[in-house]
Amino acid sequence: MSSFLRPLTAPVTYTRWLHLLLPGAAVSVWLFISTDTPWVPVVLAALVGLIPGMRLAEGIQAQLLLTPAERGNLEATISVAPSASWSERWRTALWLEVRLGCAALAGLATVWLLATTVDLVRSAVGSAPSDEWFAAGLGTHWWAAVLAPVPLIMLLAVVISCGELITAAARWLLGPTPMQRITALEERTEQLLERNRIARELHDSIGHALTVAVVQAGAARAAHDPQFTERALVAIEETGRDALDDLERVLRVLRESGTPPGQRPSLSEAGRLLDSARASGAEVDAEVSGALEQVPPSVSREGYRILQEALTNVLRHSGSVPVRVRITVADGRLELKVTNPLKDPLKDSSDNPGGRSGLRGIRERAALLGGTAKTGPYKEEWMVHASLPLYRIR
Repeated sequence: MSSFLRPLTAPVTYTRWLHLLLPGAAVSVWLFISTDTPWVPVVLAALVGLIPGMRLAEGIQAQLLLTPAERGNLEATISVAPSASWSERWRTALWLEVRLGCAALAGLATVWLLATTVDLVRSAVGSAPSDEWFAAGLGTHWWAAVLAPVPLIMLLAVVISCGELITAAARWLLGPTPMQRITALEERTEQLLERNRIARELHDSIGHALTVAVVQAGAARAAHDPQFTERALVAIEETGRDALDDLERVLRVLRESGTPPGQRPSLSEAGRLLDSARASGAEVDAEVSGALEQVPPSVSREGYRILQEALTNVLRHSGSVPVRVRITVADGRLELKVTNPLKDPLKDSSDNPGGRSGLRGIRERAALLGGTAKTGPYKEEWMVHASLPLYRIR
């Protein structure tokens, strides 16, 4: 019983009813002007449907009244765009014809069945029904009150059925074409990739800053040296300020949807990462060969994040140990290698859940650019080696 009554309480039932009655108003105006040419609205609808902008107008109206729950949804079953081909124009013209047919059925049912209910009520109270509707010639009978709800039930059944029919027709005739579906899917994929990139940005930047802060604070507490403590606090302050700058860049991307990601750090700013690692007690031996300015921005930004994550893993899992950093630009590739001694060669530091996440992020960054990344123990050292092509993979 509840499933039978559910359409009666659903707002969409009545918005669809309104959508069905709207064309009837326009047709009624024409019939008031000329009752001898009822075919004119049908011809005009077919011609108007060939106008590209008509598909946009009908799509907006259909999405608003027929499928309001899908408004603003990338996966909406009714597209909101002008006709881009003759196929879409003909489909729009056919849609208008179907809409007129459903509107005629729903309009007649609304007028005749409502009027019949009124006649049945008049018959029950002793007033003769009119001669125009279904209760014509019934006379006056008290039992007509029992029949009065029947036309209303029939009307609701017609309205619900026509609403479902017109909605199915809209999804078929006004729905997105295969090309539009592919475009929407590509946009959705780009959004998901951007969200994953932002998550990696936050993980790398904030994770690096917190790691440096924890290492510096622990070293300062153990040193009992005011000068060392002061240097540690300065390093924590600088690292935190850099992390806040990175966070502001990421938040700006989130606030300004559709705009470029802005000036994210690149390998030209790798010095601040090396200085931060040195300030945390690590002995960093860095060497850069080749022209970093020839590295495309996208590759340079991802290279910066890979270096940041590699240094963060060193500080987090190995502490203050010698670190060797080699950045090479040659033969159309960017080679980035970070190595450090393992405290326990028999133990893989990637067993740590955070380490797995960071190392996976390094490999994902490299793969998105068409490159490769290797991470793991190598000759009693821990090595991160990323090889990225100096072009953008699309």
